Parts: sequence; structure tokens; C-alpha cells
Amino acid sequence: MTADDLARLLVAKAVAPDCAAGCAAWRGQWRREVGGQVDLFFDLASVTKPMTAIAVVLAGIDRQTPLGALLPEARGTASEQTPIELLLCHRAGLDAHRSLFAPLLRGEAVDIAAALREAAGARRLDAQGEPPAEGFAPLYSDLGYVLAGEALARATGARDAGEAIARVLLEPLGIGDCAGTVRELDARGVRGPFAPTEDVGWRGGLIVGGVHDENAWALTRRGGSGHAGLFGTARAVLTFGSAVLDAIDGRGGLLGGRAAEIAALVAERPGGTLLAGFDGKSAEGSSAGTRMGARSFGHLGFTGTSLWIDPDAGVVVTLLTNRVCPSRGHLAIRAARPWAHDALWERASEI
Repeated sequence: MTADDLARLLVAKAVAPDCAAGCAAWRGQWRREVGGQVDLFFDLASVTKPMTAIAVVLAGIDRQTPLGALLPEARGTASEQTPIELLLCHRAGLDAHRSLFAPLLRGEAVDIAAALREAAGARRLDAQGEPPAEGFAPLYSDLGYVLAGEALARATGARDAGEAIARVLLEPLGIGDCAGTVRELDARGVRGPFAPTEDVGWRGGLIVGGVHDENAWALTRRGGSGHAGLFGTARAVLTFGSAVLDAIDGRGGLLGGRAAEIAALVAERPGGTLLAGFDGKSAEGSSAGTRMGARSFGHLGFTGTSLWIDPDAGVVVTLLTNRVCPSRGHLAIRAARPWAHDALWERASEI
């Protein structure tokens, strides 16, 4: 099954209205195949997180830097002395989520500084005091990436994480015209097309060309946060994944000079599969499917996106959909992901 066949099948099965699928394999050189809506920009949602983590490395930020040293709003909160590293690997002891966008529902403006202070102070009851060196028990947290992304922006002098990621990662990688925030793409003369996401009454109806995640919308609007805000095509996501694998395998490229640091991001950590910027493959029932090897790592996005990298097979796969259109209650993607990733892995072994 080609990537194009797979993308058409997923649409036909009503997994999502729009779909793009792609795979890449290293065979002495990168070979890529993309099918479906190849030029359509999808809201990458949490697939933004791996790009945030890699951008932190490329920006030369010491990951042991306390959050408060880069983000004044975190000073005086429970997270002031928390190293950036623990935010990236979801071990900073923070809640999974807070509705930082809540003032918008009341017709009020969001106080960005207050929202950042709330995120930095959102410590769980089981994670009090200063964190141990390895961090608290892992819990997937968007708040950690809100803070890490803002710290990245402050360290690089960018308006927000989206601009910083574009500057240090996407543009040098040569994908600045097919991945980025709506604002950065527009500045390059790229105005989509964007896959629609959810029909949200308080945001005026169907969201097209605006980030789906409410907190990202509240904090950065047409820009990007550390946890969400980037849009991209399947080819752009494959190019990013290939660059990460190049670095880990010692093939150089843009990320080659930071190979050891990138390898540290995806190294196994105690307490679960959560890595730094990525997630590892679960032993059973993984959305990565059955063909990806045990050392595989990647990330999912709430809107219906995914990226998986198999370092042993030299394979990268991505599946981009807008499964939240017109409602986030549409969950067919959960059953579709494993077999779709398997099909892409098998296709990569043939190209």
C-alpha cells in the first residue's frame, strides 16, 4: 500500500476529512514518499513539542538552567528553580493542564504574565518542594511546554516559541515555507491551504488557519507556544524526523553538531515512556503499531497528527489528519493509528 493509498483509505473510512501520510527510509540516502493532501498544512498540535525540545538544544540553552533565570514570571513560584530539562521530560511536577484561556470565555482579555505565573505555580500535591535530580514522577504536561517555549523565546529574543523555532530550526532546515506558525508562514507569503479543525462557537465557528489548542490561541494567537502552534505539511514533518535520525546516527546535517544532546533527549528515562520532547514506544498497545522497534520514539498530536522514528530500521513515518473536524469527539483515529503506522513502516522498507 502506497502512502497515497493509505491516505485515501483513511478518508474513505471517515477517520478524518483530510489526510496526508508519509514515510522516509535511510538506504545510504534518504528516500521519501508522501501521499494524500501533500500541500495541505495541518495543525501539528503536540507534534510541536519535539520541535520545541530540539530548538532548545539548537539555541544553546543549558537544560540545567532554572526556569526562573529565563522567565521572570516564574520567580517566586514553585517552578522557579526547576531546570528546563525537567519541563521537557514532563518531570517538573506540574499539572497536566490548566484552562489559561478561561478569561476569553468571559469576554475578557488574557493577562499573559498572570497565565505564565499560574502555569509555573501549578504543582501537583504529590510533587512538593525542590525536585530530585531525576525529577518527580512523570506526568504528561502541556504546562511544562508552555513554560519551556516561553523560556526559549526569552533566551533567543523572539516574540514567542513559534518564532524561535522557525529561526533556529525550521528555516535552517530548509522547511520554513512548509512548516511554522500562521504568522511566520504569512510573512513568507504562504497562506495555506490549511486543513480545518473544530467548529467552536466561542471562536466564531469552524477554525481554519488558527491554532486549535485553546491555550496556545490565548497566549500567542497567530504565533506559537511551546506545546502547540505549528502547522506543517507531511514532507516538512518527515524532513524534521529525518534530521533528528541523522544526528543520532552520526550523519551530521543541521543537528549533527548537537548529536550528543539530541541523543540525550531520546534516552530512556525511569518511570515510564516519556522522554524529552518525544515519547518512547509502549511495550503493549502502542499507537506506533507493531512494526516500529522497541527503541522507537515519536509524538502524537490531539488534532490527529503523529511522528514516529525507528532508529534501528532507519525509518521515519508521519500521519497528519484533522480528525477533530468538526468535533473533537470523533475518535476513529485511535483505532486507525497503529495499523496506519504499520502500513507506513512496511512501505518505507520497500522504497
